[in-house]
Amino acid sequence: MSALTAQTAVRWTIGDLESFPIEEGKRHEIIEGELLVSTQPHWNHQATSDRIVMQLNLWIGKGGNGQVASAPGVVFDEENAVAPDVAWVSNERLELVLGEDGKLHDAPDLVVEVLSPGSKNERRDREAKLRLYSVRGVREYWIADWHAKTIEVYRRENAALRLAATLYAEDELTSPLLSGFKAAVGQVFPGA
Repeated sequence: MSALTAQTAVRWTIGDLESFPIEEGKRHEIIEGELLVSTQPHWNHQATSDRIVMQLNLWIGKGGNGQVASAPGVVFDEENAVAPDVAWVSNERLELVLGEDGKLHDAPDLVVEVLSPGSKNERRDREAKLRLYSVRGVREYWIADWHAKTIEVYRRENAALRLAATLYAEDELTSPLLSGFKAAVGQVFPGA
């Protein structure tokens, strides 16, 4: 990259996103000033996301703590605004992080991303978002792969998210954040 290119690279902000017309079927996110645009996900991607939300809501309904949402807006700062597939925030933290605009303005306790096909999309979730969530204080990050029917669980260790386990369809998903939560991994994937 030439010095001129580096100097003229566009750094997008949340203000830029707010000025875009709403485009049905497109999700706009910014990580470190880079604009990321994705289209509506595959049916199985959304079904996986919905099933994870359902499992978390079942746990909450049985006395679990917090609230879960699909694709909430998470605005960390002017150059970092994302919409993870699933986010859970404890009741104790929700009023501290939920802004009047209905978006989260600090790290959710748990974030889930369901991989979208394509190396660029996978790299975004496995690298850029992992780094962002790690730096911003997310306590646990799950990457669900509906093709492979696996969930990678990253947990905060020594101020960073580290891979704690890779779970397969026959495994059980639990979390120290979610006291009493358990779900068969196979139940969150369509056709498993």
